[in-house]
Amino acid sequence: MQAFQYNKGKDIDGAVGMGSATGVKFVAGGTTLIDLMKLHVERPTTVVDINSLPLDKIERTADGGLKIGAMVRNSDLAHDATVQQEYPVLSQALLSGASPQLRNMATTGGNLLQRTRCSYFRDTAYPCNKRQPGTGCAAIDGYHRMHAILGTSEHCIATHPSDMAVALMALEATVQIQGAQGQRSVPLDDFYFMPGATPQRENMLTPGELITSVTLPRLASGTRSSYLKRRDRASYEFALASAAVVAQMQGQRMQRLRVVLGGIGTKPWRSREAEQVLEGRDANEQHFRAAAEAALRGARPLQDNAFKVELAKRTLVRTLKMVTQAA
Repeated sequence: MQAFQYNKGKDIDGAVGMGSATGVKFVAGGTTLIDLMKLHVERPTTVVDINSLPLDKIERTADGGLKIGAMVRNSDLAHDATVQQEYPVLSQALLSGASPQLRNMATTGGNLLQRTRCSYFRDTAYPCNKRQPGTGCAAIDGYHRMHAILGTSEHCIATHPSDMAVALMALEATVQIQGAQGQRSVPLDDFYFMPGATPQRENMLTPGELITSVTLPRLASGTRSSYLKRRDRASYEFALASAAVVAQMQGQRMQRLRVVLGGIGTKPWRSREAEQVLEGRDANEQHFRAAAEAALRGARPLQDNAFKVELAKRTLVRTLKMVTQAA
């Protein structure tokens, strides 16, 4: 780890001002940034500590939704009574991620911004377009079992690592951002970029901008949700495939569906194709399987991760059953 200057943000405007300078990184829980600094993947000249910013509340919005401060710890969010009762998909996703120790430190904003766990990205001995544009993607011709099969390009096949972001996208979350030019709100569905020819650009944040909160809309009566994660072991492991489903049920008929897949995309992967197959249909195996086929139709697997196609289909079918059969 190279030497760096440490500053403490006393308020949001002050932190944003310090963060606008070249070579500055914000640190909250540090569960990603510090690791990458040790590996020399991230090499900031200045680190701005934002732990004292007043962004650690979970509050009702005026329309009955939920506002989640960027500094809310993952453990606190997962165990919040309102989240567990009204947005169970979010609690389930959080509790399936990392370990209790990491969840106690990791924050909402940090989780959204965590970087890929691609081993080539994290090892500076290998070329990586995400880490150093123009050098190539070692994963394409290397070992890519954990890598993406949707949203990839010839420049990058890294998988987005977050469980929480998959659930938040299914809940149609909006991200509130503050920077030197003021405040803006961005639907999470638009927040992340696919790699294309510029895999180093992962999201809409510009230098110095800070996520301040995430808001969730109020869900309609009869809405159910669930998250399912498939992985190599039961804990402290990233997804091979996951699915978040939010659906409003009228009897056995599915409406206002949101289907988002994780572990298989270069960003949390919302499948409007699956939603269109299911919208207004009865909940049954035939429709579930048709939706899964539609969701994975555009997959571009490589040799080591081809198994993810069928695994993702089965994961989605199982999640749909969990949601539609809930009491």
